[in-house]
Amino acid sequence: MLPVPLPLVTATTYLAPLREGGSLPGLVEASDEGVYVVKFRGAGQGRKALVAEVVVGELARRLGLPVPDLVRVELDPGLAPGEPDEEVQDLLRASAGLNLGMDYLPGSFTLDPVADAGLVPPPLAARVLWLDALTLDVDRSWRNPNLLRWGSRPWLIDHGAALYFHHDWPRARAGAARAYPVGADHVLLGLAGPLAEADAALAPRVDRGLLDEVTALVPDEWLAGEEGFAGPEEVRAAYAEVLLARLEQRAAWLDPLERLREEVPGARAR
Repeated sequence: MLPVPLPLVTATTYLAPLREGGSLPGLVEASDEGVYVVKFRGAGQGRKALVAEVVVGELARRLGLPVPDLVRVELDPGLAPGEPDEEVQDLLRASAGLNLGMDYLPGSFTLDPVADAGLVPPPLAARVLWLDALTLDVDRSWRNPNLLRWGSRPWLIDHGAALYFHHDWPRARAGAARAYPVGADHVLLGLAGPLAEADAALAPRVDRGLLDEVTALVPDEWLAGEEGFAGPEEVRAAYAEVLLARLEQRAAWLDPLERLREEVPGARAR
């Protein structure tokens, strides 16, 4: 059975740019009266960032990790002339069609892993670290935590930099055992419990069926025209195959990460 597609809404009002990130996401009101943080296909990171947002975000959700709801956002470039900022105008014109929206969490703020450590219990921190290493998410460091505090809970956001192997498909499978490059800079390394426990809880759940389910949520038009592939279904299969290969060879990246974790003061006591 195919998964239910991500909900589809139409952007009705561009509210404000969010300049914290390099891709210039924006706050947008939509036809369902919801407000979303929208990642635009016309931004410098392109549609592959949207693919990573869907695959990793929805994989995290199915593994029980807190991720804001995602929607597809249809954007009419006719919204552009109403914006005074020329950079925003150009971005909206370049992003006609389907974009990605993340449910806006009003009143949320960046989680401080020191002050808010009590909100991230060691098992949860370990599971986030495990998933980030599996999916090669290089953007959850001390410089850019990509964790929000909202409703006394941590929320995972911004997965567009993950799955970076898709920028070099010919060598993607050969690098399946590559180490997790963030390593000691990961914002949750000092809070994480044993990664073996996270691995035992999560690894058995990540199978081909689950990966097919989350990749099926990526719109065809974000996958079409990928060089070296006959069509979107082949691209979806390639994502699943590389992630399964990383899972099968996880000792190569999980063991070094566990050694780093154990070097953090107090790690063995958690």
